[in-house]
Parts: sequence; structure tokens; C-alpha cells
Amino acid sequence: MQHIINSAQTCLDCKKPKCQTGCPVGTPIAEMIRLFLSGDIKEAGEKVFENNPLSIICSLVCPHEKHCEGHCVLNKKSTPVNVGGIENYISTYYMNYREFEKPVSNGRNLAIIGSGPAGISLAMMMALKGFNVTMYEGNDQIGGVLRYGIPDFRLDKTILDKIETNLKKLGVKIRKNIMIGKNITLDDLQRDGFDAIFIGTGVWAPKKLGIKGESLGNVHFAIDYLKTPKAYDLGKKVVVVGAGNVAMDVARTAIRNGSREVSVMYRKGEDSMPAEKIEIEHAKIDGVKFNVYKNPLEFTEEGIKYEHTNPDEMYGFGFEKADSILVAISQTARDLIVKNNTGLSLGENGLLQSDENGVTTRRGVFASGDVVTGARTVVEAVAFSKRVAVSIEEYINTLPPKIKPY
Repeated sequence: MQHIINSAQTCLDCKKPKCQTGCPVGTPIAEMIRLFLSGDIKEAGEKVFENNPLSIICSLVCPHEKHCEGHCVLNKKSTPVNVGGIENYISTYYMNYREFEKPVSNGRNLAIIGSGPAGISLAMMMALKGFNVTMYEGNDQIGGVLRYGIPDFRLDKTILDKIETNLKKLGVKIRKNIMIGKNITLDDLQRDGFDAIFIGTGVWAPKKLGIKGESLGNVHFAIDYLKTPKAYDLGKKVVVVGAGNVAMDVARTAIRNGSREVSVMYRKGEDSMPAEKIEIEHAKIDGVKFNVYKNPLEFTEEGIKYEHTNPDEMYGFGFEKADSILVAISQTARDLIVKNNTGLSLGENGLLQSDENGVTTRRGVFASGDVVTGARTVVEAVAFSKRVAVSIEEYINTLPPKIKPY
């Protein structure tokens, strides 16, 4: 607690806070800290929640050094304000304090496909406005990438359970273990009275390298591994191919699940790694090793055949022994909904097409989050969903009034 107060007291309360402009969702950070220090923590929590219903999660998993803290003016001469820690303290307090109640219904029905950050944030925003929200989830628990893609050591999953409880208090119906797209289609949803449909199914189809050996039993895709790491027996020596944030999460998870020697193989140098610098530092602290300038050519049951790619060294080949290999080179969207429903289209990148406000090519259907943008941060998904919320309301206002059934 004291270190949170001490950090908050270093805030300069800038008239034009760069930390806020650096936040994708525009969190009122200076105002939040001002209220916190003056003893108005409930009001601070309310303002942060109204701006971002997933503030408690963003405070934990956001790359703060890239967004809010990275834009703090204190970076020039000292240490930036610990925005993430302060926001998490306030948001946790507020979540435990606030009582959620179902608002008066506005008579409009919204279907949300996918319960990741985009879907949860939209469900919360629209339910609070009186929409009758039904959320569909393919797994047995809500959360999407928050539950199945972020390791427990980065995000306590009991937070998601609390969010689910609050959604239900707001009247949100949650239908689990169902994949919308084939057996139940968008036509079915519209037939059954949904005025608008939102698609936020994330990116769960792993990209593959397309090299020999990728189908072997000791080769796994990172996004699949993160869903249920306890179900895997990777052995003692593991090599992760790829160097994004997911690769760092996978490597650190493997160490926590019994692997003794975990390394990251990347075709370029460390400075070119797409992972956030702090994630790389955390991986190193956990004991992850880095093998740079190595491009995999073939997977075998004993390890990886690779080529050296350092332009400053002599070209050649090598072999890295491994009990298991984890491929972490990004993901794309599944095309189940697009293939089985008319009026939607995928872009050349394999992602669902929509405009900057989430309007798709099918009337009454909206989308946001990773299924549209590719893998991004949680806070970016929330920011996109806020724009979608406006688009849905604008669309609903064009519909004729509903006739009450007898």
C-alpha cells in the first residue's frame, strides 16, 4: 500500500497529461491519482471503470512502459509514476465495493459471440445501458485469451470469475460450450430476435512455419499449449520458435511446469524481437536462454535443424537438441463463421473485415478485437469495443420500434 501512495505522490498532475494521451483507451490517469490521494477512491474507481470496464485487468497485463508510463514526463529525469500498480489498487477496491444490479431493459437484444476482452467489455457496456445481452462462448469458461492465453502468473483468473458474476447480475445470459457459425448461424440469431450481433472470437488458429517435421508428436503450437499447459509433458529441454510476447509467456510457463532448459530461437537479433522489452527481461530472469540469428529448417524427433542468419558471420547450418518444440509465430482467426454465413468476408490477412468502428459487410453484424486487428493488447481491444458500442447504438436507432408481444 505505502509504495502505491509514494508513487502516486510523485505524479506532477500535468495540465495536459501525456500519460492519458498515451493510453489507447484514454484513461483519466491524472484525475484518478488526484482523487485517490484526496481520499475519494470510490469516485476514482468509478471514473476509471466507466472509461474502461476491464481496468482491473488492463492494470495487470498492459504494456505500461509502451503506453501510459512510457509517456510520463518523469521518464526524462527519473522513474515514471507506477500507473499500473495505482490503477490496479483502485480498480480492485472498486470491484469489491460496487454492487451491480440489472438496469431497466430498453427492449433491444444483442448477441455477443466470444467472451474475450472485446466481448466482455462490450457486454458490460451494453448491459449497463439496458440491452438484453446473450454471450456465446466455445469453451467451458469465459475469458477467451484472458483465461486461455495469458498465464496464471500474469493474471489471477479469479478476477474473471468475479467479472462473470457481475455480468450475470447485470442480466447477461452466458451460453458456454457452443461454437456459433455452423450449427447455429447468424441467420438463426437474427430469426430469434437479436437486433444486433457482435463477433469477437479472437485469433485461435496458429500460424505454421510450413517446414518438414511440423506434424511430429514433439512439436506443439504455443497458443494450444497455453490453454492447458498441465496436459503436456514437454520433457526437460524445450525450444520455443518465435520471439513475440506469446513466445515469452510460453517459455516462462514451460519452466514453471517442470522443463529445466528452455530457450527461444529467433531468426534475427534480440533488438528485432517483437516482444516487449520488459517481457524479454522477465523471461531472462526466469532462466530462459536466447538463441538468435538461427532460422529453423526442419523439425525432427531429436530437435531442430537450422541455418545461421547473422550477416556478420559465416553462413552455415546447425542442430539444436530438444525434447519438445513450441511454435510461437503468431495466430490468425478461424473462418468458421465466415465460411458458414453469407455477407461476411475475410481480408487477405485472414482476419474478419470491418471498418474502424466495427461495422462489417453484413447488416446488423459488428466485430472488433483480435479477430479484426490480429493479436493486439487487451486495452486496444477495449478501445475498439467502445467505438463498436457507439456504432451498435446508432444502428439500433435506425430500426423500427419493437411491437410488444401479447
